[in-house]
Amino acid sequence: MNTDLAGNQQIIEIIYLIASVLFILSLKWMSSPATAQRGVRAGEIGMVLAIAGTLLHHGIVDYKWIAIALVLGSGIGIPLGMVHMTAVPQRTALSHAFGAFCVTLVGTAEFYLRTPNVPRFMMAVLSMEVILGSLTFTGSLMAAGKLQEILPQRPLTYKGQNFVNLSLLGASVAIAVYLVIHPEAHQLFPVMIAVPLLFGVLMIVPIGGADMPTVISLLNSYAGLSAAAMGFVVDSKLLIIAGALDGSSGLILSIIMSKAMNRSFTNVLFGAFGQVQPAAVAGQEEKTVRSATAEEAAGILAAANKVVIVPGYGMAVAQAQHKVRELYDALTKRGVDVRFAIHPVAGRMPGHMNVLLAEADIPYDRLIEMDDINGDFPQTDVALVIGANDVTNPAARTDTGSPIFGMPILDVDKARTVMVIKRGMSPGFAGIDNPLYYLDKTLMLFGDAKAFVNSIVHELSGNTH
Repeated sequence: MNTDLAGNQQIIEIIYLIASVLFILSLKWMSSPATAQRGVRAGEIGMVLAIAGTLLHHGIVDYKWIAIALVLGSGIGIPLGMVHMTAVPQRTALSHAFGAFCVTLVGTAEFYLRTPNVPRFMMAVLSMEVILGSLTFTGSLMAAGKLQEILPQRPLTYKGQNFVNLSLLGASVAIAVYLVIHPEAHQLFPVMIAVPLLFGVLMIVPIGGADMPTVISLLNSYAGLSAAAMGFVVDSKLLIIAGALDGSSGLILSIIMSKAMNRSFTNVLFGAFGQVQPAAVAGQEEKTVRSATAEEAAGILAAANKVVIVPGYGMAVAQAQHKVRELYDALTKRGVDVRFAIHPVAGRMPGHMNVLLAEADIPYDRLIEMDDINGDFPQTDVALVIGANDVTNPAARTDTGSPIFGMPILDVDKARTVMVIKRGMSPGFAGIDNPLYYLDKTLMLFGDAKAFVNSIVHELSGNTH
């Protein structure tokens, strides 16, 4: 019997080793658009193997509840995986919430199974697991609510909020320290969970929509770290590796996002970035803009040699990526050199624009990162901005009083002609006006991005219907 158990355990370890390698390769391959699909497949196979290895564990005595959980999980996961591409950010946030909730439940179960004889190291890891899991659970729900526009996208602030938030986090850590010393004080464990749950809500509510890309990657990091801690608790090397990969990649991505906005973590989390500035409204009343029709825009684009399209969240909301592909095809057939300028924080999640344009089958080599394309704008005939706002705002370079001062932007204002497709003159997520719209070289194309691009395509093809 012991020989059978040892053999079974060896099989499980081999399966886990293969799954771990696949997770590592998946992360590597997904770093490039050319190999991203291979990375996704490797991750999927790795997860299937991880589940299969776990189901072979000798500690399982009844598969009935496991089977029910698998059916229920699949029933929730399949519809979530089939959401429209524009809903991927909030779907991602929900995935973080579910994962963090699972970690919190497992940590809670492990504590009550082991109490009162919980070793200090194990109690410390358990505490880290449930604190990170709890705050990630509610924080991710709040992020999903903001992304889905169920909650206000503007920061909801009050006096002394940062002191309250940090006090809550400090209280949960203090309880954790006490439990490490006195694990028999099990009545404090629910409090240690409840306080981070509240902290997660209060941490995200004051953060504006412009910071959601960084927030999502940061919450992803928290979820990964909590999963790694759970791996120590349940003695799973695979879970430790997967959680560490998730946590470290999320943290690195958050750093990249912060650098792309020239902002610190503390400013993102506690800066209430995105409050509408009074000057923005006043500026709109005093300044005038030049607008153009789809016919005029089509004529300008047709006469151009080099066009750079700058996609933003407005394109995602209008679901205009496929019409943008039609515009790309129409201009390319006319011999126009068309490229896409990608800002790291455009949209609502890291890589949002890349995902949408890839869905529309825009060639990968046409998607150019900000640092590589900024030098080309002075030689660009037309910069067509589709729903991007803050990432094209010249105030980031010149206005020391602007909340986005110092943020690297796409230098669209240096193109010979700028055209901006936008519904109206309302400020972007940063809550400030954009001087780009009032330049003599700028033409505002007011309307829904999908409808306006479609009209331009019709004019280019000679179809007036």
